[in-house]
Order: sequence, then C-alpha cells, then structure tokens
Amino acid sequence: MKFGPVPVREAEGAILAHSTQAGKARLKKGLRLDADSISQLVESDVQEVIVARLDDGDIDENSAAGRIAAAFGGIGIEAKAPATGRVNLHATDSGLFRADKSLIDAFNSIDPAITYACLNDRTVVAEGAMVATIKIIPLAVAEASVERAEELIAEQTFSQVRPFKLRKVGYVATTLPTLKSKVMEKTRELTASRLAAYGSEITASLESPHETAALAKALAEIAPASEMIIIFGASAVTDADDVIPAAIRQAGGAVERVGMPVDPGNLLVVGEIDGKPVIGAPGCARSPKENGFDWVLARIMAGETPSHDDIAAMGVGGLLMEIPTRPQPRVQQEAAPSKGVGIVLMAAGRSSRMGDGAGHKLLAEFDGEPLVRRIAERALASRAEFLVAVTGYRGEDIAAVLEGLDVTLAENPDYASGMASSLKVGVTALGDELSGIMILLGDMPKLEAAHIDLLLGAFEENDGEAIIRAADGDHRGNPVILPARLVPEIMKLEGDVGARALIEQSSLPVIDIDIGPAARIDVDTPEAVRAAGGRIEGAR
Repeated sequence: MKFGPVPVREAEGAILAHSTQAGKARLKKGLRLDADSISQLVESDVQEVIVARLDDGDIDENSAAGRIAAAFGGIGIEAKAPATGRVNLHATDSGLFRADKSLIDAFNSIDPAITYACLNDRTVVAEGAMVATIKIIPLAVAEASVERAEELIAEQTFSQVRPFKLRKVGYVATTLPTLKSKVMEKTRELTASRLAAYGSEITASLESPHETAALAKALAEIAPASEMIIIFGASAVTDADDVIPAAIRQAGGAVERVGMPVDPGNLLVVGEIDGKPVIGAPGCARSPKENGFDWVLARIMAGETPSHDDIAAMGVGGLLMEIPTRPQPRVQQEAAPSKGVGIVLMAAGRSSRMGDGAGHKLLAEFDGEPLVRRIAERALASRAEFLVAVTGYRGEDIAAVLEGLDVTLAENPDYASGMASSLKVGVTALGDELSGIMILLGDMPKLEAAHIDLLLGAFEENDGEAIIRAADGDHRGNPVILPARLVPEIMKLEGDVGARALIEQSSLPVIDIDIGPAARIDVDTPEAVRAAGGRIEGAR
C-alpha cells in the first residue's frame, strides 16, 4: 500500500485517508474517490488529499475485517457489518464469555495491522452485549496476512459465550440461636435475586440445625428434586472436616475444594451430590456486593463446575473491593461510609403519551408483573448500593406494586413541573455517602440486572471519575451513571430537564457501554407496550 498526499486531480480510485469537507458535503475517511467526489473536491478548491493506493496483493480494510469475521467460529457470538475497518462481535445470549488467551495472542502476532480485542475471560455478559472487536489498523492490509488470520481463527474457538442454563436450585440454610431470622430471610431473598439474573430459581428450601448429621439428612432430602444445591451455614467453615463439607460427604457426595484464593469469598466450599454441583456459600455472600461466590455461581450456571485447579487459579484478580459486612476488616480502622452507586428510579411522570383509557405505562404488565416492579427487582438484583423510587402521578398505585421490596419511596409533590424536580428528590433521598448516582427510567422492560452491573463495572474501572452511559451500538441510551461530584449541578436543574443536559455540559469523560437493544427500548405508548410484549393496565 502506498500512503501519502497527492494532488486531487490525480486521486481518483484512491482511498481517502482522512475525512474532508467538500462544500456542504463531508467525504468520509475510507471513501474510494470516484469522479463525482473528485469534482466536489475541485469545486471546493481542495488542492491536495492524503490517500492510500492498494498494491497488488492488498485488500481494503472493510473487506479484510469482513473476511476475518466470516471465518470466525465463535459460539454464541454474532458479527456486525464491517465499518471503518472494524467488525464488532456481540453475544447472542446472556452467558459467560470465554476467551482463549494463547490463541488470541497468536492471532495478534500475525500482523500488527490486524487486531482482535475482547473482554476478560469468564466475564458475565447480557444478550446483545459487545464482547470483542476485529480491527484493521491501516486502510488496507496484505491479503496474505488476512489469509493467515482466516486460517487461524477458523481452526480454533477463539472465544464464545456459554449461555446460562436454567436450573432448579435447592437451598439449605443451617440455624443457630445466635443467627437472627431476619438475616436468614434477607439472605434467601438476595440469593433468589442472584439466581434470577441467570434465569434460575429456588425450587426447594430447607432449614437444618448447624450439625453434620442434620445437614446431611437435609441435603439427601433436597438433592433428588434439585439440579444444584446452595448451602448457607450459620457459622463459617474453618476446616475441611467442618459441618458443611462433612455433611456433603455424609450425604453421599464429594468435596472438591474447601477455601478459595478470592477475598472476600475465602471460606467457600465446592462439591457435588449425585453429580449435581453443591456450593457452601461464604458469609460474604449474604451481601449483594461481588465476591468469590459470584464467580463460582456464574461458572456453574454456564455449565462449568470449577475444579480444584480452576479455583486455585483465581488468585490473580481475586482481591476484590472491601465490603462493609466483613467481620474482620483487613485494616483496623473506623468504618468508612459506603462509596458505592445508588439508583434513582424515575417513576413520577404522568405517562401522558399513553393517551386516554390506556392506563399508566409503569403499571402495564410484563410476564404478569407491573413494569415498575419488574424494573425495581432487576435494580435490586444488581450490585448497586441503594434504590430510591421517586413517585408522583398515581403515587399510591406505584407504591402499592412496590410493596415488599427493599426500595425507599420518595414522593415528589411537584412532579408536574418536569423531570428535574424528580431527579433532585431522588438524589436528596440517596444521601451524600455515594460515589455515583444511576438514573434509571421505569419504562425499560428489556433491562436486566446484568446490564446494570456492566455499567457499574465500567464506573468502578474508571474510579468513579467518568459519566457512564448505556448504548446500543452507536446509539445512546439509558441508564446513565453520574459521578457524585455532579450533585451540585443536578440540584441546579429546572423544568423538564434531566441528565442529558449535564452530560452535554460536563467536562468529565463520557463512556458509552454497549448493552444492546435494552438501552433504547422504552414504552411510552400503548403500541410500544404491546410491541415489547406487555399488556396495558387493566387489559384482559
């Protein structure tokens, strides 16, 4: 490939290296210049352009990216159309993303012009999420390099998304007089929410005294009707012969490993009964924050039961964020206020676009459940710290369908003035001990807890110093996370103005996270409700 400046009149057939203004038209980078585009440039008095000319044996960037993507045999992954030398790869199912580092390293060593970048191995992804990208760096590349890349990428499975399998989960909790019933109830509810994110549920539940024989009996009873078993012990495991591992063996099962190099999560037990995976959950799994239990659960839900060696290999990256519920902090000091992300669920609007007789959009039913409750449950299943629902129009009805959930209700009597007042009410209700605020609209039926966690992960990776916005490809969407430093600006908003104005005016970086169509599917009209699979309020 020859690259460099040439007179415009000599550039026909070449590939434009940089976007160039030609009168009112803008000729984009990568355009193959034809007679018409040359005329546009000449008429606009452009004298010279920087172009690329292909040599024999070269192939242009989009053709190269498309050919490599076509050879790609990733399971559970689909390729989008090539553009500007790039093909993005997206998950076709919610699941566990797997990547073979050695193969990807070999691919990226073929030619610096051809690159493959992807998520970390064993990242939990939602359906539609971008998991990898193939990018051709220059405007053209040697076809011989493309052929070597095609051969390598077709021979092996570079990456895949292993879909989550629906499982019937048996839940066993042991008891001691010192363990409060409220703690046990909250633990079961949280575990059910965790499982719901994978499409699974607790189908059988037992309590047992914290004794080996009693627990073994409970495990033997619950195992036949379960596809996996989760045990929450009333006391932490301290030895391979402690109550939980001993009971697994006494029930006819086997223990694969006691303890893992992930903190929090050290005191986890993994085993099996009748070939069904069994997890003895660590105490930190009573918290919604990420811990070693989440790592093992995700693998099992994707059809991988971690072996002794798999768990032994989790140490790198296994030092996770501190959580307030740890009984023994790593450093003895006064407890610091939580610095997580709180969610403001916007549920105060008048739903005016639904028209007369179509009811409230947030009370439309999806899978037999009011939409606003559906959204709140997914928010609670995420790793966010707190959830505040701002109510206004038909506030009593909204509050009624949220009853029983761990949601703080904040009424906005001034909801008719516009979005700004509701946003300020919600932020005030969250308090000032957070690093970020997620603004979550109540009318997004396709949003899942996994989507929310992707945004939270991006916010954490950027140390809470960036605005995180959901996107569907190149299209901006919702929800949005704002750093806490923007709270003073939020409190200045007036009228029907929301986060968009702050994002446009802020000097902070804005990072778009592709979560697929869920970022843009909302339901403002009866037609939109029905199209998304819902039923308008009161319809039968």
